[in-house]
Amino acid sequence: MTAVQFGAGNIGRGFLGQLYFESGYRTIFIDVAEPVVRALNQRGRYTVRVVGDRPRDIEVQNVLGILTSDADAVRKAVFEADVMGTSVGVAHLEAVARLMAPGIGDRLRQNRPPVDVLLCENKLNAAEYMRFEIAKCLPMELLGLYTEKVGFVEASIGRMVPVMSPEQRAADPLLVCVEEYCELPVDAEGFRGPIPPIRHLLPKKPFTAYIERKLFVHNAGHATAAYLGHLRDHEYVWQAMEDPRVRPVVDAAMTESCQGLHRKYSTPMEELNDHAEDLKRRFSNKALGDQVVRVGGDPLRKLGHDDRLIGAMEMCLSQGVDPVALAIGTAAALRFDAKGDPSAARVQEAVRNSGVEGALTTLCGINPDSRLIDLVSSAFMSLDSLLCLTNKVNSS
Repeated sequence: MTAVQFGAGNIGRGFLGQLYFESGYRTIFIDVAEPVVRALNQRGRYTVRVVGDRPRDIEVQNVLGILTSDADAVRKAVFEADVMGTSVGVAHLEAVARLMAPGIGDRLRQNRPPVDVLLCENKLNAAEYMRFEIAKCLPMELLGLYTEKVGFVEASIGRMVPVMSPEQRAADPLLVCVEEYCELPVDAEGFRGPIPPIRHLLPKKPFTAYIERKLFVHNAGHATAAYLGHLRDHEYVWQAMEDPRVRPVVDAAMTESCQGLHRKYSTPMEELNDHAEDLKRRFSNKALGDQVVRVGGDPLRKLGHDDRLIGAMEMCLSQGVDPVALAIGTAAALRFDAKGDPSAARVQEAVRNSGVEGALTTLCGINPDSRLIDLVSSAFMSLDSLLCLTNKVNSS
């Protein structure tokens, strides 16, 4: 069996590649990074290093790589795939759709068996988006068969995979360090063919609750820790989680999201709280070396109206939950000024020129009359005193 994985980055290699290998697949990685693709083809294997309480190395074998610029090879791989996956980041999904389309068209013309695409992206309605983007590239006469034979399966990526240091990348460009957690919940209703025999694949329905739990509990909590941790001059997320000025806000923000999800989907509160506590334990894993600038990077996207912070606030408000702590995390995101992050620079410029309300309405698409703006504006004004920023970390 062959798995075609678009994206050979940390999630692609450090999570999906491991699952494909352990399930008996040959994996073809398609990526823009020439050094990674070259190393995959030279070695045919790479190492996944699990860090934490039970450290160990997993050698992932039977792999090769294709550059995205090799359109003919990509087309052939898509045509022959038994299953496909993406882990490229939301901004690159449109480009991946254009890459996939020729091979999908060939499959449909040759009446190949159904194929499913595991969408491992932090995006609500990713399946609908990808189906539409690929459909734009197909001839009209294939669209009926396309709907019948190509499935787009949203996944909830919970495994944390930090960015490798320059020293680690220099020593081994294919090494990936990951946490122990290795479950892959997916939308059971997205498949068009038989559910593939992939280890740790957990088909769930209805799946929206799992996607929102990932975004509004996991991602929102992680981001809150990172943005507050950055203001407190921490380098790592685990340091932020040990900071008595930060940890209570993270706890409260995750609780707010859990309360909102409980009301919206009737998920038992005990189950949501247990999940949140496990996440906080994992955020505190020192062995991961997860940096706040990585977790908080690209704040413009992460402040999107349906993303982890504002999306969580909107969900809470719709369920009668006051997202006070989530507003603090959002306010901290508006002050995220990591050097070398152009997205952060844009947010900072908008806040300077238009204030908090202007930034939220113009950059984030928030209705000027929304209670969310009042909550975030109030939190923004209180950040210095809340975090003791005048005296920084040593004044805890």
